[in-house]
Amino acid sequence: MSAPIRITVAIPTYNRANFLRQILSGLAGQDYAPAGFEVLVVDNNSTDETRAVVEEFAGAATAPRYIQEPTQGLNHARNRAIAEARGEIVVFADDDILVPTDWLTNLTGPIESDALRRIGAVGGEVIPVFPDGVPGWVSHWHRPLKYREEAGPISKQPMGANLAFPKWVFERLGLFEPTLDRCAKYLFDGGDGDMIRRVRAAGLEVWFAPAARVEHQIPASRTSLRYNARHAFDSARSRVIARVREGGAAAFLLTRFVANVTKAIGCGALALAWGLVLQSGKAKQALVRGCRAVGYVYQSMRSLLGLRPF
Repeated sequence: MSAPIRITVAIPTYNRANFLRQILSGLAGQDYAPAGFEVLVVDNNSTDETRAVVEEFAGAATAPRYIQEPTQGLNHARNRAIAEARGEIVVFADDDILVPTDWLTNLTGPIESDALRRIGAVGGEVIPVFPDGVPGWVSHWHRPLKYREEAGPISKQPMGANLAFPKWVFERLGLFEPTLDRCAKYLFDGGDGDMIRRVRAAGLEVWFAPAARVEHQIPASRTSLRYNARHAFDSARSRVIARVREGGAAAFLLTRFVANVTKAIGCGALALAWGLVLQSGKAKQALVRGCRAVGYVYQSMRSLLGLRPF
């Protein structure tokens, strides 16, 4: 009789076949016993060579399982992975991370040792890397997230790119919220943050495992002004949506609306001033901050009017 699968590594993906190939290569070289984990690639309507890339690894000791999720959105893909998972621990990995051989062992170790079920989630360090180079004004927003030197509980938010949960957490607390995180053209976030808040509200600990470090690749397409402005706008919207879901948000919405109208005007003026003195990098940073403020204004108004999130 074969040993039970302990871990499911879930990789939601959308049109990033070349990145996907790299993480699958890393998973094929893990020092964790191959019979003890499975790999699920959840294809969220890709039109590139995603399926062919998965088939390239059919001969790996842990051959990835290909699943297609037709409903667009990162959290629809995550929830499909939870439904399909055979493991007792579900690890969510972005399709663009690079993993060392001991990654899986270090990330899941705290949950494997948690006989009393006190730990609801474990995150690892995420180190941003730029294979195509990075403009100075963009690098300002990207720093490694290393919250402590040894594995243990934290009060901060680990990144969803490198995050593990015991599967019983979803049975107890429910699935990821579909209106948060990326969906088609929307660059929302906050789904993992919403889940972490629920974990803590249930009295469970959130841990950080610094040895479970990964490199998060950020291509040139994500270092443009257009991308960063849209991401800032949508991430602000997602924070408003998440707060509204908690209830009693009227005061929050009003204060966010007023404060960010002022902030948007100030950022616009600052961007113009920096542009006039030929400080393009600082001008772009001000524009991105202004777009974040506009996102708060836009979504706060929609929520106050009782409109759908998007």
